[in-house]
Amino acid sequence: MKIYQQLIKDGLWSNNPALVQVLGLCPLLAVSNTLINGLGLGLATILTLVASNGSISLLRNHIPEEVRLPVFVMIIASIVTAIELAMNAWFHELYLILGIFIALIVTNCSIIARAEAFAARNPVLPSLVDGFMMGLGFTLVLMVLGGMRELVGQGTLLSEAHLMFGEAARNLTITVIEDYRGFLIAILPPGAFIGLGLLIALKNAIDARITNRAVKVTLLTPQATAG
Repeated sequence: MKIYQQLIKDGLWSNNPALVQVLGLCPLLAVSNTLINGLGLGLATILTLVASNGSISLLRNHIPEEVRLPVFVMIIASIVTAIELAMNAWFHELYLILGIFIALIVTNCSIIARAEAFAARNPVLPSLVDGFMMGLGFTLVLMVLGGMRELVGQGTLLSEAHLMFGEAARNLTITVIEDYRGFLIAILPPGAFIGLGLLIALKNAIDARITNRAVKVTLLTPQATAG
């Protein structure tokens, strides 16, 4: 049970692909201009990570060491192609917006890294959990960053939700700031770098505070016991 708790903690916080490993930044920064765009690419990444980790874990004992990386890339590329075709069929407008960044999931360093570092060395179930939690951590960062940029840039949240959830979701858009003229830099590439930098800084500050608190407790405990 401890291994799964550690996988959850690593994926969401301690080893988050976007905030700690700082991998897969190209799609992270390019498409996170709205919450819905971030959610769409994040879900595609989760599916890829889960499917590739599971497949590689199943085949790990049958893949020659000399060609493991080309085989990993072929497996990931096959999965991404299937996801890309599915998005083109059922989420065509979102597919057009995300464009080449769906195909670029194949070269996402975090996916290849999980295949090499975890799935190729562990059984199927832990590999599936690892893929899901790493993908979920990446998706949450995409959504938070997308939400921040959309709010500052447009004054809205869940803009164009119908691209993901169908025509019934057109009214889900939340206008947080009425008659807002927008802050252009937030939805441009520099805004993505600034937003991600703020998120990384916030995580580091929280980690430092937790560490300092743990150190204080450790230092005070012997004194309390002695008293």
